[in-house]
Amino acid sequence: MSASAIDSLDTLRLRLREFAMARAWERYHTPKNLAMALSVEAAELLEPFQWLTAEQSQQLSADQHEAVRQEIADVLIYLTRLADLLDIDLLEAAAAKLEINARKYPVDRAHGNALKYSALQSNQDSSDD
Repeated sequence: MSASAIDSLDTLRLRLREFAMARAWERYHTPKNLAMALSVEAAELLEPFQWLTAEQSQQLSADQHEAVRQEIADVLIYLTRLADLLDIDLLEAAAAKLEINARKYPVDRAHGNALKYSALQSNQDSSDD
């Protein structure tokens, strides 16, 4: 599989579908199994960052960077395959979620802090008193 041949999420989705079919893995690629595998890969993404300071995590060595790159690829692969099986357009879903988050985290209340949206609401309510 040539990396240059994958230039969009649609192409990746089709290539992953072909990859699984060529190996007769469809029976293993259930939503449950893919969600579990995705969770495992996302957890593995933590390993290169374990015990690093925030500053060190922004200045990875070449080996650390490659390890992170590989784990991010695994996450993307499983996420794309899961979305394909569930007929979810990843870009459409992300755009819709971004709109939801924009309503939950309006700039005037969320700017410069990391409060959860429910805390932003209670802060707004108490400032209205």
